[in-house]
Amino acid sequence: MTPSTWTLLEAIAALANAPLMSIAERLREAALPYVGSSALIIFTEDCTGRPQKKAGAEGIISRVSIPELDQLRSHVAEREEWQGEATIAGGQLPVLALTSETNALLTLTEPVLPEGPVERESALRMLDYLWQLTARRIQEKVADAPPSYLLESRAASAERLRVTAELVDRHSTTLETMLAALRSSSLDDAAARKAVTDLAATSLVNLRTLSDRTSDLVEEPVATAFERLREDLRPLMHFSGLDVQFIEPPVNGRALPGEVAHAARAIVRGLVLAIVEQPAVRRVRVQWDCDGVNLLINVRDDGLGELTADSPNIARLNSRVAALDGRMNIEVMAGWGADVQVVLPLDPPSAPVGDIGGWGLAEREMEVLQLLAAGQRNRAISAKLHISENTVKFHVRNIFRKLGVSSRTEAIALAHSHGLRAPLDPTDWHLLSLKRV
Repeated sequence: MTPSTWTLLEAIAALANAPLMSIAERLREAALPYVGSSALIIFTEDCTGRPQKKAGAEGIISRVSIPELDQLRSHVAEREEWQGEATIAGGQLPVLALTSETNALLTLTEPVLPEGPVERESALRMLDYLWQLTARRIQEKVADAPPSYLLESRAASAERLRVTAELVDRHSTTLETMLAALRSSSLDDAAARKAVTDLAATSLVNLRTLSDRTSDLVEEPVATAFERLREDLRPLMHFSGLDVQFIEPPVNGRALPGEVAHAARAIVRGLVLAIVEQPAVRRVRVQWDCDGVNLLINVRDDGLGELTADSPNIARLNSRVAALDGRMNIEVMAGWGADVQVVLPLDPPSAPVGDIGGWGLAEREMEVLQLLAAGQRNRAISAKLHISENTVKFHVRNIFRKLGVSSRTEAIALAHSHGLRAPLDPTDWHLLSLKRV
């Protein structure tokens, strides 16, 4: 075995065993003998909490954004490389981009390839091989992620949504103010006013598109998630001869948070594999439903009823369920098979409401704060509470003063730390009134 072959095998082994947080670094190291670059960026929607995996120049990887990568991906044909100038990290850079079977995107900035056509083609083939291996390993690692990763992913997803909502609110307010000023009849330079008005209007559209795109990244339609489960189980059905019957969820059911969708598919796959290990199992029924608050999973088999809750495989699946604050129940009847029910909440549990009576907020101010904490903009709060936007701004200023904060971000963080996320029910208001008395 030549030294170069041994080096390649070591690089492949490092890629296969790399944790998700360092897989971009391992891929860049493996690809370096074939294609150089200033930075390597992986964009994958399999990782809902951190869809970017990056290595290389800090000035690039710290500034690259999801909309830039999403725009680049629209130019790249499936399973083909694309080279050209693209907007990355806020500037125009030469890039080399490849997609994968998992719909992930690999981007190399300022790529360095061999000059000879034969050597260049060989380098691109090797890069594509390493990339496809990496993309598949990312998907597998997410599917089999430990409970700690699910918790981290859910927290990161929720935080990104909150920050995006805050940015949209802040910049939309600024741009709407610009629009109001520029449309004023007191400005006589019509051409300048029109140009800046068009610019501000475009910026508003881009901000709202960013908000929608971020929401799409962390959620998956329940019907799409179930179809991916069907595809995951197809090879098992083909090789084992098992008859798997799928009961589809409602197509208009609530979209699933990405980490819930990934965990649900992994749980069902694990259950089916545990069921197949039993003798005399010929048929399995898999059903998903959604009640708006939980994803409801039901898996039944027609075996001899030998599935046990204390088996290592089921215990491992139960820990995954518990990581998402769910619950699993197994009913076994000897000679009649097993019936497994899993309930996965779609939202993280709310923290207990802290002692907020000392804030001295009026009832309307508390309602405004709760809507702020939910990421609502002034206009949405105005519509929700049937008050004017100026009144909303008045309440927000009072809230800042009473909470001792100077920004919406600080107010939201303080509200979240006290568990103030969902609208309080009348009982909560009664308790708060008693505290103020």
